[in-house]
Amino acid sequence: VQLQAFGGGLVQAGGSLRLSCAASGRTFSSLIMGWFRQAPGKEREFIASITRSGGGTYHADSVKGRFTISRDNAKNMVYLQMNSLKPEDTAVYYCAADPGSAIAKSPTYWGQGTLVTVSS
Repeated sequence: VQLQAFGGGLVQAGGSLRLSCAASGRTFSSLIMGWFRQAPGKEREFIASITRSGGGTYHADSVKGRFTISRDNAKNMVYLQMNSLKPEDTAVYYCAADPGSAIAKSPTYWGQGTLVTVSS
């Protein structure tokens, strides 16, 4: 499975961005998808996941109410809508995929990351 994340950039605090991740190489609807982020000097953080059908989602407390994960199985895409961005959201964001239940701890597949910078 190949994952390519894009959509990062520079945004002012309070603004919005939508990250996208394109998947190829395996039946997309068989994969649980997730987003992680890694801020400078910090460990990678699991922030969101979505079930194969898209019917169930999880958001970490640090982003709950501001970020929303979604997917489009017809387009092999997963998204992360980020609203009310804060400077502490500055990080490299990674999409990830797993055929089973390991999405939060050790996903099998990783994208290359896209940088989000939030200015104050």
